[in-house]
Amino acid sequence: MKKVLISGYYGYDNFGDEAILSVLVDFMKRRNLDTTVLSHNPLKTSRSYGVKAVKNFNLLQVFVAVLNCNVLLSGGGSLLQDVTSVKSLWYYCFIIWLALKLKKDVIIFAQGIGPLLEERSRKMVFGLLSKCKMVTVRDLKSQEYLAKNGVKSYVVSDPVFSVDLPLNEPEGTVGVQLRSFKTVDELFLFCLAQQVVENFSDRKIELYVFQESLDYPVCKRFETMLKSLAPDIKTEIIHNVSQNDIIIKISKLEYMIAMRFHAVLVAIKTGVKTLAINYDAKVEKLAYDAMLPLLTIAVDEDWEAPFVKLKELKREELLEFANSQKFEWKYYSKLLKNET
Repeated sequence: MKKVLISGYYGYDNFGDEAILSVLVDFMKRRNLDTTVLSHNPLKTSRSYGVKAVKNFNLLQVFVAVLNCNVLLSGGGSLLQDVTSVKSLWYYCFIIWLALKLKKDVIIFAQGIGPLLEERSRKMVFGLLSKCKMVTVRDLKSQEYLAKNGVKSYVVSDPVFSVDLPLNEPEGTVGVQLRSFKTVDELFLFCLAQQVVENFSDRKIELYVFQESLDYPVCKRFETMLKSLAPDIKTEIIHNVSQNDIIIKISKLEYMIAMRFHAVLVAIKTGVKTLAINYDAKVEKLAYDAMLPLLTIAVDEDWEAPFVKLKELKREELLEFANSQKFEWKYYSKLLKNET
């Protein structure tokens, strides 16, 4: 039986990454592949997905897992960038390097490449990826970036687009999904709260936490601002619930205002009219492709126009776009056949 080792940002209770892992594990199980995941919380990952898991920073366990696998699958997400952390980039590159040294097939799975600010980061990433068996990226910009540096890759949509999500009638609720970020300061939150109150003071506002450590504090501050501007406004912070419960709740929204890529993706895929907050190039790209209104987190932000456009969006057009984003498993099927 072919053994596959999955490396990524798993076990940190991040909604988007766990959604990707869920898609990956389902694909592996349908092909009866022996699957192991490198995880920050291996016990929880093992129980949640019914696979083997090992501690991602236990070097002995990692070495044994790489040694015993036939294929290393690195991704998805934005692992190969040095903006968030140079240390994390070196970690993910080390796993790829080790697998290549041990003569394993390496697949780069639906990743966004960069930004790579340091010269040594660029040399390391391009050098390693040029030796991988298959490189797939989730946007044209990443593909062009790699091509300029001698790495061939294929563009695929985000794997979460392949998941069948529920379609429910909107209940009139407004969702807001925020995360901590350097430019999400008190002024930005206050201006956003003003617009939410001005446009939706008669609606219930649900604040979505996709990763407890990064999202909950800013959602709590935002809720306080909403209450200070409109004491009678109804709010609820959605956290400590299952991935499936979050998806069902989002599917019943009428509007979503979201920062995280997968919050925007899930909202679009369930037909929710969505305003994206551009804190990262991947969110900007998705908003552009789906023709969504976009807030740029700029000092001189035009706050009114995006909310006007938000209300003009058509549910059927959002669903049409989402249905057009088919994830192509064909790139991986040959390398992941259940034979050694």
